[in-house]
Amino acid sequence: MRHVVSIGKREFASFFSTPVAYVFIAIFLVLSGVFTFFVGSFYERGQADLTSFFNFHPWLYLFLVPAIAMRSWAEERKSGSIELLMTLPISVTDAVLGKFIAAWLVLGLALLLTFPLWITVNYLGQPDNGIIIAAYIGSWLMSAAFLAVSMCMSALTKNQVVAFILAIVVCFVFVVSGSNIVLDAFQSWASANLIDAVATFSFLFRFESMAKGVLSLSDIGYFVVFTGAWLYASLVIIEQKKAD
Repeated sequence: MRHVVSIGKREFASFFSTPVAYVFIAIFLVLSGVFTFFVGSFYERGQADLTSFFNFHPWLYLFLVPAIAMRSWAEERKSGSIELLMTLPISVTDAVLGKFIAAWLVLGLALLLTFPLWITVNYLGQPDNGIIIAAYIGSWLMSAAFLAVSMCMSALTKNQVVAFILAIVVCFVFVVSGSNIVLDAFQSWASANLIDAVATFSFLFRFESMAKGVLSLSDIGYFVVFTGAWLYASLVIIEQKKAD
């Protein structure tokens, strides 16, 4: 754990030693405001909640999380610094977890900095703050799933642009797998059990109840297991590259 913390601190500091974290957070905050007040019609809805804010999180993460994660391993491999990293007295598991935690904390910081929206909705009405807190927790858990996939794609290639595109494609599949368009394509030949199984893999399906303040064990477990599986995939890929 000591090595994980050390790597996490190093990676977290590296995000802020370049414009990466600042640009990411700025874009996230601006887009959050735009989607909440303009696209989500915050004032027109006339309700004291942040539904219009959280509903767009899967789509924000779809593009922004791969952008911040694409450098995690691709840059290390391209510059050759991964070889130096692997010579240190740390395991690949330590490196994977350290990098993941650092990037996840940046995502958490971006979420935390949206607190003016929370203050605004409390100023305008009397929202259920328990629901808002639960939605924030759910959003952060979902961001971990996006991040794990994106870091795995980064481990596959030395090219950051390729890693970015691959991450968007894979994440998009998991975002829309529960949508009506996808499920309708299964209706003509698939059984009801298969259709339900496909729907349960959807980030939208899992996050929908979380955004309403319901933190069920099944949804939390899904994101935890999903994140762990993709981090393990990253571990396997990096071990393989190391062997090569």
